[in-house]
Amino acid sequence: MELRQLEYFIAVCEEMHFSRAAEKLCTSQSNLSQQIKFLESELGVPLFDRLGKRIGLTEAGKVLLEQSRHVFSHLEYARSAIAELQNVQSGSLTIAVLPGDADLLFNALLIEFHRTYPKLSLSVIESTKILEQIIQGTIDIGVTTMPVSDERMTVIPLFHEEFALAVPAGHSLADEKAIPFSRLKDLKLLMFPSDHQLRQLISQYCLQEGFRLQAHIETTTLSSLLSLVEQGIGVCVLPRLLLENLANKDIAIVSLCNPTPSQDICLVYRSDKYLGYAAKAFINTLESYIQAAIKNADKGAC
Repeated sequence: MELRQLEYFIAVCEEMHFSRAAEKLCTSQSNLSQQIKFLESELGVPLFDRLGKRIGLTEAGKVLLEQSRHVFSHLEYARSAIAELQNVQSGSLTIAVLPGDADLLFNALLIEFHRTYPKLSLSVIESTKILEQIIQGTIDIGVTTMPVSDERMTVIPLFHEEFALAVPAGHSLADEKAIPFSRLKDLKLLMFPSDHQLRQLISQYCLQEGFRLQAHIETTTLSSLLSLVEQGIGVCVLPRLLLENLANKDIAIVSLCNPTPSQDICLVYRSDKYLGYAAKAFINTLESYIQAAIKNADKGAC
């Protein structure tokens, strides 16, 4: 059994079509078919059910596909580890965060990371499909919400995030330490669109309390929300940690109680993927950054 045969086999599985797989591999369909037949002959079982022009995996094919992916995953792990031995201080990393979270976690962090590790390349993208992209290999590390139930993932809890109400400094609620969560339905709310993760979280809490929120204004960016609050247009629900670290004198922070919206944030990456120097450096920097942010933030409680 050769690695090239396994590579051909995986390509056919992904395309479920011999001619498309051959085109993808830059080989002839006859050569591809021959290599698959050699593989089936060596194993003594058919790997594909051939039904006219359609094909499907047999049970043996499903087993081989799973194990073949493990083989190439281990090879990539070895290549990455060996490459790093040759150039330990360099590397690149692609990180995905939920929409809006980059403003909380990464603006100041990126500056600090670059100053500490100037030879490392870092790319931060926003995504709503973090786990899928990690499995596909298009990103290296994701920052998302818990729980994460996929056994293929290594999960590192980062922090417990509570949400509070941001109000203009001159608002009637600005001097309040806390208000019941149900008061939100009486306020002019500035909100992210309905498909945003934070909006969905707050909506879930509202449904549990028996009401729905109507946005006064919707916007896709955190900077717009904060600007609208500063100008007295309305109020918005945002992560307390973000608001406290902004320390904006024009925005007052009011706790939400009974219930207090919250979620757990974690870092995830594939357990079977080599964790290189760049990834380890980023994880260490992120954990230190979050600990410092939590320490410096004033503790608000209901």
